[in-house]
Amino acid sequence: MADLTPTPDRPGVHVSKPSPNAPATGSAVCHCGASATATGDSQVRALVEGYAANHGAAHNRTGR
Repeated sequence: MADLTPTPDRPGVHVSKPSPNAPATGSAVCHCGASATATGDSQVRALVEGYAANHGAAHNRTGR
């Protein structure tokens, strides 16, 4: 399987939840240089929502 971890060269979000009883983990890297990680279902949800609202494609909409 390919390495799906985001990097500055390949920005994005990666979320993993190996089983229903395991906590989710996530990482995000934006082309602007911002990066973040999270552990736990609610924290990963907040990471994804924050990335979607403020990074990635959001930069294309605002021109930042």
